[in-house]
Amino acid sequence: MTGSESIVRSLPAELLRAARLTLVVAVVTGLIYPFLITGVAQVVFHNQANGSLITKNGQLIGSRLIGQNFTDPKYFFGRPSATANVSDGTKSDPYNAQNSAGSNLAPSNKALIDRVSKAVDQIRKENNLPADSLVPVDLVTTDFSGFDPDISEAGALTQVNHVAAARNLDPARVRALVEKDVQGRVLGVFGEPHVNVLLLNMALDAGEAA
Repeated sequence: MTGSESIVRSLPAELLRAARLTLVVAVVTGLIYPFLITGVAQVVFHNQANGSLITKNGQLIGSRLIGQNFTDPKYFFGRPSATANVSDGTKSDPYNAQNSAGSNLAPSNKALIDRVSKAVDQIRKENNLPADSLVPVDLVTTDFSGFDPDISEAGALTQVNHVAAARNLDPARVRALVEKDVQGRVLGVFGEPHVNVLLLNMALDAGEAA
């Protein structure tokens, strides 16, 4: 028997072996492993695995992972969002979780400089801040995702005056609420102290600063 004839005769067995191996790999990596990891996640990290959703009286309010576009002065607001409408990419749609994006504008871009300058002036005016006061950078610049749910501690404290005035509350109590809601660095090392805007605004609505 020649070598070519031997290869031809063994081909069906080799194909069957390959098919079996493919089936085993598909079952292990495509079914068993995903189900195992999903099960572990649901048991150990149930809230995170389901989107870190926030509910109130059985009604879905949002997610602690996705910011919302608060515009009412009685609420703290998050950092600016550069996301656009899905169907019309030229139309601004802040905090659109379907269309993650940053502005991609260079620091020297005039449009960015003008927008940031305008935002700085507006924040100073809303919070009765001196004309030369510093404004936290996260309140006037967008993030890379477009729906950052958090702001810095300084960013939240900067807004205390306008929130307190809009709600007729003692600024000291609003400031205390902010400081209570500050979350530290992850594992004490990663990131910076921050405040989740949605959770802070829910605490305000619940009367925790009254």
